[in-house]
Amino acid sequence: MSATILVVEDEPHVQELLAVNLQHAGHRVLRAASAEEAESAIRAELPDVLVLDWMLPGESGMAFTRRLRADERTRTLPILMLTARAMEQDKISGLEAGADDYLTKPFSPKELAARIKAVLRRRAPELADDVIEIHGVRLDPAARRVTVEGRPVEMGPTEFRLLHFFMTHPDRIYSRSQLLDHVWGDHVFIEERTVDVHIRRLRKALEPGGKDQLIDTVRGSGYGLRRQ
Repeated sequence: MSATILVVEDEPHVQELLAVNLQHAGHRVLRAASAEEAESAIRAELPDVLVLDWMLPGESGMAFTRRLRADERTRTLPILMLTARAMEQDKISGLEAGADDYLTKPFSPKELAARIKAVLRRRAPELADDVIEIHGVRLDPAARRVTVEGRPVEMGPTEFRLLHFFMTHPDRIYSRSQLLDHVWGDHVFIEERTVDVHIRRLRKALEPGGKDQLIDTVRGSGYGLRRQ
């Protein structure tokens, strides 16, 4: 599992420690030292996870979390809050503000990695390394491998990401713009019709195994994967 993680921490040595450990775990790390810097980074590129310190100069992590949850673009952004506060009520306050999880300083790199993996599994399963199988189509994210009834299927990296997203979010239709945000990234600006091209390629890759019918099209709405 590799994700883009924005670390918001105003203490330089803690920020560096977090960044090094997350990079060592295979993640791409962006950094900010305040809510203002974090907001600018998020405007430029929506990260996969936000690791956010409670105590920040200016706007607090709690207040920033509430603002992110009130914004449609960042409403579902996975947030892991860091703090030196260990009281139960502080943890409850952080979760009620909208954080997905809460990690008390000091913590081990292994615990940080495990918490991030758990948050991603809940909020963004397409970024996890869990093997998925639906109707004989088996996708292994770590090995970048797809098989249909045990036989390997070749497809391009974009088609792989599309299939992975569909398989982790089945029985729901996504518009072209939603797929561009989720699969390509909301900071990438390409024509919506590009999605149609990759859907056709994905269907063609699954066609020899007779699984192309899993990819559903709803005219005027978008695409999805149906388990029925």
